[in-house]
Amino acid sequence: MQMFKILIPVTLIIAISFALLSITILLKKNGRFPNIHVSGNKGLRKRGIKCAQSQDRDARRDNPMAVAESSKKREKETIK
Repeated sequence: MQMFKILIPVTLIIAISFALLSITILLKKNGRFPNIHVSGNKGLRKRGIKCAQSQDRDARRDNPMAVAESSKKREKETIK
C-alpha cells in the first residue's frame, strides 16, 4: 500500500510532463520534434563542422588514389 501512495503521483507527474512537452508538437499543423543534430544546424554546417558519424562515413569511402594494401584488393584490381 505504501508503494501505491508513491507510484500514483509519480505516474501522474510523468504523464503531465509528457503532455506539456508535446503540446507544441500536437498543436502545430506539421508538428515535429526539433532537429538538434549537428547536421541540422546551419551555423555548424557553414563552419564545416560535421558529426562523428558523418566524418567516419567520409573517412571510410573508397579512395581511388589509395594504394592497394591487402591481397583481396590486389585480386580485385587484377580481375578488372
